[in-house]
Amino acid sequence: MLLALDIGNTNITFGVFEAGPGPRSHVPAATWRIATDSSRMPDEYGVLLHDLLALKGIEPADLKAVAMCSVVPPLTPAFIELCRTYFDIEPLVVGAGVRTGIKVLYDNTRDLGADRIADAVAALRLYGGPAIIVDFGTGTVFDAVSAAAEYVGGAIAPGISLAADALFRNTSQLRRVELDRPETAIGRNTIHALQSGLVLGFTDLVRGMVARFDRELGGGCKVIATGGLADLIEGETAIFDAINPDLTIVGLSIIHEMNS
Repeated sequence: MLLALDIGNTNITFGVFEAGPGPRSHVPAATWRIATDSSRMPDEYGVLLHDLLALKGIEPADLKAVAMCSVVPPLTPAFIELCRTYFDIEPLVVGAGVRTGIKVLYDNTRDLGADRIADAVAALRLYGGPAIIVDFGTGTVFDAVSAAAEYVGGAIAPGISLAADALFRNTSQLRRVELDRPETAIGRNTIHALQSGLVLGFTDLVRGMVARFDRELGGGCKVIATGGLADLIEGETAIFDAINPDLTIVGLSIIHEMNS
């Protein structure tokens, strides 16, 4: 079995994939999401991961390979150590020198998060190109991938939860609100006004950016959403061709296959 690890700023996603060729090898047999905590030691994460695997009846010895990507530099060596110590596996860390099948056109490839490459790999394999990926995470990240398997570039906006938290922390009278759809765009109280700006406002942000990306890529793009709040925005627009919350770890499984 393959263990895929996506270490993000807000969450760490784990996925286990069955070994072997065929489409099922890129469908996770089990997934977990936990909060990212840079202060945790490798042993803490190791014990936690052991317990999560045990809940699904997976023995550590069942794992034969690990593929990981990280946008949290302090945690990268911690998880490499974890894999060596607890699973006796040298993990494949997506980065320079790893075969992905994607040509990166970014001005400085070192500025590009490995998770965005994993998303692009999965989007092309599962849905074809050209593709636009919208990742609803700590940031709302847009990625453009050509039909020729080129990572063209992207855009980054604040994430919905991050924006909501900033409003709460940096104002005296605004409060935390549930990220639910308001009945109308014109809010008649502060809670509904915040929900309108956050949910409907971000929906129109996404709709507008996708339209711009589609024009610049020549039209006919597949639009794939991933990340924790994708379902919330999907309820407000029909622009998405697919919602795949496991896109990044699926990309990791495909990249591992390319490098095996």
